[in-house]
Amino acid sequence: MKTPKMNKAGKAKMATVMHEFGKGELHSGKGGKVVKNPRQALAIAISEASKKMGRYKG
Repeated sequence: MKTPKMNKAGKAKMATVMHEFGKGELHSGKGGKVVKNPRQALAIAISEASKKMGRYKG
């Protein structure tokens, strides 16, 4: 899987989300179930990083 190019803010957000996943604190959505699949965690991290960088259209 090719990872997108990110700036400093995007990389920081990606690291934060993956750290939450490692500690077992990452949830899907607001108050959703705890994420246990690393691929889902990566998808959430990329999505949140894109929002942080201003690339998200939606």
